Amino acid sequence: MRRVRLTALPIVQSALGAALAWWLATIPPIDHAQPFFAPISALIVLGGGLGQRLPRVLELVGGVAVGVLVGDLLVSWIGGGVVQLALVVALAMIAALLIDGGPLIVTQAGASAVLVVALAPADPTGLNLDRFVDALIGCGVGLVISILLLPLNPVSAARRQIDPLLTTVAEVLESAAHALAERDRAAATEALERARETQTDVDAMHSALEGANEVARIAPVRWQKRGHLAAYLDVATPLDYMTRNTRVLCRHVISLLQRDEPVPRVLPQSLRALAGAVRLLRIDLERGDEPREARVSAVEAARMATEALDHTGGFAGQVVIAQVRSLAVDVLLSTGLSRDEVQELLPGLPEGPVTYG
Repeated sequence: MRRVRLTALPIVQSALGAALAWWLATIPPIDHAQPFFAPISALIVLGGGLGQRLPRVLELVGGVAVGVLVGDLLVSWIGGGVVQLALVVALAMIAALLIDGGPLIVTQAGASAVLVVALAPADPTGLNLDRFVDALIGCGVGLVISILLLPLNPVSAARRQIDPLLTTVAEVLESAAHALAERDRAAATEALERARETQTDVDAMHSALEGANEVARIAPVRWQKRGHLAAYLDVATPLDYMTRNTRVLCRHVISLLQRDEPVPRVLPQSLRALAGAVRLLRIDLERGDEPREARVSAVEAARMATEALDHTGGFAGQVVIAQVRSLAVDVLLSTGLSRDEVQELLPGLPEGPVTYG
């Protein structure tokens, strides 16, 4: 049921788009008897452009239109068949390339040409552009629904990408804290492997946020979401840095354990406080609240790490502490603070040389 709930809007978009495209193509002045390319085109635009930026959606529209038009022109000339199908697909894709189309428009042009040849036999009376008109109607309906009538919720789209990423960062930090407390090198290695897997999610986050921001700008019914979305947009870059710094931290936790350096008791505690700050940030983002508790927890994590500085036993321990402080900065920046405001909150470093135990 959760999957159905998450995809309810795209399902409604597709059902409405297919029905509306068919209806518009069957009434005057179009008045086509079987305009099946209208709902097909609407579904292609709505499905393929789901959560994507406008240029990608327009590429889909261009691919459908070019493929159907080239298919109609060639089928009226050379008819249907296996050889003709191959030729029509090749020429449709070449036509898409000649108009400077990207990979998406080229692929979609070929797919649309296949539909023309396979589903619509040649018209014995000559060239018939009804299918091309139907495709344009379907594409237009898809654009109107996805941009104006029923656009996706940009906040939900952003949350689906950021929430799991914040949860993963918090869990990796907790795993690193456990590895330090138990001096468990295998657990630290597992934490590092999991941290390395986040880069794909980070790339997906940036792409999703670009699409969400575009929806909030151009879809009037989603303009009221701009304020809430802004909080997620503020998180994106610091969260990217957070995942990178988490990987660096895990590598040096492993180094600390390999070198058998002492682990100050407060150091794992600082990592747990940092993980708590990340979890609190996720909750505050979802609620749209001011992330005050997340800030307090991040500052406390930095304070505890700084306290451990005089009790480290070598370089790796110092680097782990530095990374905790860097991650605390990332969390504070994610809460919407400026860098100057963060520096005012961050505890200062002790003066003089650092001792080792």
